[in-house]
Formats: sequence, structure tokens, C-alpha cells
Amino acid sequence: MLQGRSLIGYCEGEIGPHSFQGIAAATGQPLTQRFYCASADEVDAAVRLAAQAAPIYAAQSGALHGTFLRAIATRLDDSIDALLAVVPQETGLPEARVRNELARTTGQLRLFAKVTERGDWVDARIASADPARIPPRPDLRSMLQAIGPVAVFGASNFPLAFSVAGGDTASALAAGCPVVVKAHPAHPATSELVGQAIVDAARALDMPEGVFSLLFDDGISIGQRLVRHPGIAAVGFTGSQRAGRALMDLAAARPVPIPVYAEMGSVNPVVVLPHALHARAEAIADALAASVSLGNGQFCTCPGLVLAIDGEDYVRLRDRLVQQLALKPAQPMLTPAIAGAFRDGVATQASREGVEWLLADHSEGGTIAPVALETNGANLLCRPALAHEVFGPATLLVHCADRTELLAVVAALEGQLTATLQAEVDELADWPELPALLARKAGRLLFGGMPTGVEVGHATVHGGPYPACSDSRTTSVGSAAITRFARPVCYQDWPDAQLPPALQAANPLQLWRLVDGEQQC
Repeated sequence: MLQGRSLIGYCEGEIGPHSFQGIAAATGQPLTQRFYCASADEVDAAVRLAAQAAPIYAAQSGALHGTFLRAIATRLDDSIDALLAVVPQETGLPEARVRNELARTTGQLRLFAKVTERGDWVDARIASADPARIPPRPDLRSMLQAIGPVAVFGASNFPLAFSVAGGDTASALAAGCPVVVKAHPAHPATSELVGQAIVDAARALDMPEGVFSLLFDDGISIGQRLVRHPGIAAVGFTGSQRAGRALMDLAAARPVPIPVYAEMGSVNPVVVLPHALHARAEAIADALAASVSLGNGQFCTCPGLVLAIDGEDYVRLRDRLVQQLALKPAQPMLTPAIAGAFRDGVATQASREGVEWLLADHSEGGTIAPVALETNGANLLCRPALAHEVFGPATLLVHCADRTELLAVVAALEGQLTATLQAEVDELADWPELPALLARKAGRLLFGGMPTGVEVGHATVHGGPYPACSDSRTTSVGSAAITRFARPVCYQDWPDAQLPPALQAANPLQLWRLVDGEQQC
């Protein structure tokens, strides 16, 4: 049963003077349950508990951390009926999407369980002492260790996979870091159900109190206090560039700055080369229409920019895309605020010089229909704001005069999460500079296909150069995400018995380690 209170370690927060209600995405009407905003004292209490739990939790074995993650996943699987009763109501997402997203959420928890159980993510390195060398070389041993309490901000567009028990929380817990989550106000009931599942798993395994807390707030003050709190060691965020940059600036202004790992979205350009355009214009258009409209465009990998060279084949692509998008039904957005921002965003883009409507939003009431705009490459180069993300089912088609202009447009783009190349294999030799240029712009490069849909795996990169991500060296999806919440520690000439097990001579954890430059187990 929902209580509407923050979860401060193993205790519930107070029924304070400030509260809010969730909003039914389909109707825009407030829901019944009230959620009470966390107080400043409750933020302090949650972080204090996390700081107390941090050394205890970090010292636990990777096997126990894996057991904890699996226990969370099991409890979430068992909560499917309760989640289906609230997630569609709060978000407008259909049952099939909720089931798929829950499977992704529990799947990534189990993925990180395997990673932490295996243990070699700590990157143990040993350089043996050499007293005969001149000068003598000391014994050096290093590994990654948990960074400390992590503040995680729930995302609006993935109420399960990027929120309370999403990738940031899963990877931080796997690294040995306690987590304090700021729930997204768009889906508070969902957040409470998931948060309670984590708390139940922690209790059952006798985890230190404070390994997880959940804070409610419908504004920004609690999130700001959380980022500024000296007990927080890192931040995980998925959302808009404006909000992500604000958190980055707050963290940088602290007396002791901390890293903010912010995934801030992008327009995910799709570059269509001439041979592919000639051979598959209609098929590419169909795939684009499906990708732009998927989830009503509310994915950070929605293809919001399509680049091609002008001509008859481009016209085929454009006309087919507009035709297919016009057939897509209008759908509710996740929140009225997101719907309003989408309408304002496309109106602003359409008002810029040199931009024409191809397909306007024809929806009524609280729903949104896909939108398509068009401009040329020269205009985009003069007005780079046209290549900024409009979150929702919108795409901008850009017809370039020739090869030189298309390459110039790609070179002028900001950092992206993804970049997609639609090309025939035999024409790549005519564009030798393009693959490397795209690699400088994006974290994930697709050859064919569409960028929506992010596989959770060991080779996944969901990040990219700023402003797509605050740190282009990291990923927020996949097993490599664990390294964001750890730092390297080196031990010089320490007694073997006092070393962490991962660095001891006998290798009791049986890890693969880099020993004097050679991989050994």
C-alpha cells in the first residue's frame, strides 16, 4: 500500500507540510495519492546514513553485492501486478511497454550481479618489487574501489529502467556505493513501489541501513541540497541539457567538487548516402517513421535529424517519411509539461528562417502526433540551433547540395549519443573521412538500422561528447557503467595480509589480474 513518504534508510519520512500528487498522463488530472516532499533534515539524514553505510557496504564481497542485486530483481518481478496498476496511469505507457521495461530493469540488475560476482571489473594490477633495479622499484598494487554515496536522479521517460532501480542505481550498488535517489515527480507511485522493493531486499540480506534511500520532491530544492551535500561523492542523471548542466555547475562549485555523470540527450543524426538512398529510400523512410514515433518520440535516441544529398531520391525519402508519419496515431506524452515543451520547441524551430513544415502536429487535446520539418544544409550551418533536440516525435530533414556540404554539416554538429550511417558497403570507399568524423561526434555508431533501442550488454556505450553526456569517457548503460562510481587506489609496499583480497599474492578471489604486464589468474 502506498504511503507517499520518503524512504530514509529503513524508516519512512515524515508527513510534512508540502505535498504533491501524480498526474494521469492521459487526462492531465491529478491522482488521488499524496506524496510528501522531503525536508532538508531528511536529506541530511539519508546522506548521513549512506555515509555510515559506505565503508561497511564497500567492504562486503562481490558475491554478496550480486546476491543483493538479484534479490532486488526478484522483488521487482514479483511486483509486476502492482506496477501495472500505476505505471500506465502515471505515464501513459501501455502495458506491453511496462513489461518490456521491467524486463530490461531486472535484466540489467542481474547483469551487474554477474559483473560484481566475477570481480575482475576492479582492474587489479600488480607491479612486483625489484630491489636490484637502479633505482629500486617498490611493490605497487592498484585496483578500483567504491567512490562513496551516489545521488541518483530518476528520469521522466524511463520510469523503471532509468529511475529508482535503473542503470545508475544498479551500477552504483554493484560498485559498492550506497545510493540516495531523488524520485522523479512524474511517477511518484512507481518510484515508491520500486524503492520499497529495494528496501525489502536490503532488509532481508541485513544490508547496512542507508545503503538505499528515496526522496520525494516536486521541485528542485531537494535535488540541489543533495548535490551540494558534502557526504555525496558522485551524481547520476538522465534528462535535459539544461537540468544536467545545472547539476554539473552545482557540483563543480562545491568546496570539494564531485563528478556528475549526466546523460543529456541528442538529435541522433541519420546520414543517408546516395547509393543507399537510391536503393532503399522507401525502406529507410519506413524505418525512420517507426523510430521517430516509437514511444511517441520520448527516447533520448530518437532520430531528430536526417541528412542526405538533394535530388529525386531524397524527394522519394521525404515524401514516404511524411506519408508514414501521418499514419501514426496521436498519443499522450509522459506529462503535460513535456507535451507543452514539445509544442513550444517545434514551434520555435518552425519559426526560424529557412525552415518549412512537412507535417504539423494534427492532434487534439492532450495527445501529440509526429512532426516533420525541412531545411537545407547551408541554412543549418548558419543556424546551428536547428540541430538542437526537441524531445518528442519530431525530426528535421536536411537536404544538402553536395558531398562537401553534407560533410560540413556533420563536422558542425555537437556531441551526440548516436550517429547512424545508412550506406551501401560498396560506397564507403567514396567517403573515407566520414566514419572517423562520425566517431568524433557520437558514442555509438550504427551502420544501418535506427538508433532507438539500446542493448544492455558488455560492449554498450550510451554516452558521447558534450553536450550529449557530461563525460565522454563513460557510459550510462552496460556493464562498463560500473566504473563511473569507482576510483583507482594504489598500495605501495603494503603487508600482504593487509591488502584487499583482490591484490593479495595468493589471489583468493581467483581474479584475472595484470601481473608485471601479463594477464594472469
